[in-house]
Amino acid sequence: MTGMRVYLSGGMEYAEGEGLEWRRELQKWLEADLRHEVFNPNVESNRFFSTHHPNVDFRALKRDNVGLYQTIVRSLVEIDCREIAERTDYVICFWDEGAAKGAGTKGELTMARYFGKPVYLVTSYPLHDLPGWILGCVTKTFGGFEELKRFLANR
Repeated sequence: MTGMRVYLSGGMEYAEGEGLEWRRELQKWLEADLRHEVFNPNVESNRFFSTHHPNVDFRALKRDNVGLYQTIVRSLVEIDCREIAERTDYVICFWDEGAAKGAGTKGELTMARYFGKPVYLVTSYPLHDLPGWILGCVTKTFGGFEELKRFLANR
């Protein structure tokens, strides 16, 4: 399983710290131990904003200028959809309160399912508490990141 590209899906808008910490930690491991390329939406969003919308308070736009906010979000959706459809080999999703409250994670998992990409879900929630749609998109579930790492390392 070398030379693979992984998309890190999970809450951002409603997640603590926009999900930066878990993605940062997992990205380090995926790159160092598995030599997988990682699409980290936190990193890619920062790159997008610094290039196209520097000095914009993106979260404030939702309240102050919803039209511009929508335009920017459409661009982000396009980037993420193309990444999953065209470049991603598999998706790792961290399902927590932030993912459950937002919509992007649900869309990313749907895209992955449609394009036949495996989705590995990490969650502490009992599976019966997950939306049925999410369960329908998921290939395999894990109770924590260490369990996921063991699985990936043995593939």
